[in-house]
Amino acid sequence: MAVERKWFTPGEANELLPRIKAELEVLQRLANSIERRFAELQRIKTSSVHALTDLPTETDPLFELEAQLEFMRMEADMLVGNFARKGVLLKMIEPALVDFPSVLDGEPVLLCWKEGEDGVSHYHGWNEGFAGRRALPEEWK
Repeated sequence: MAVERKWFTPGEANELLPRIKAELEVLQRLANSIERRFAELQRIKTSSVHALTDLPTETDPLFELEAQLEFMRMEADMLVGNFARKGVLLKMIEPALVDFPSVLDGEPVLLCWKEGEDGVSHYHGWNEGFAGRRALPEEWK
């Protein structure tokens, strides 16, 4: 089943932005936790076999960390999917970069917001990317 594309006006994008920012904060914290847990897993895997045999036998730290990481990845996938379900394109998690599909002068464009900006004030073409950002025309703000 195809999902119908959502088209945003700058006002609609800015109205949704506080919710997007809140969800991004959750996703950023989760991504940082995943990175820390993965580094911990790598440390355990690269430690000597003797160090692992000194751990209590009723727990397997590799299994526990791998299970935690898998659960965290599933949670991250769900959070990323929430952006898509809203019609928003999540380009980067940290620093956050989000695009909102829109139409300007009959042409499809992407309204662009990056972390640290107060609101959506730029756009770029679908094939231009962040480097092609331009300020929104005054009459469209």
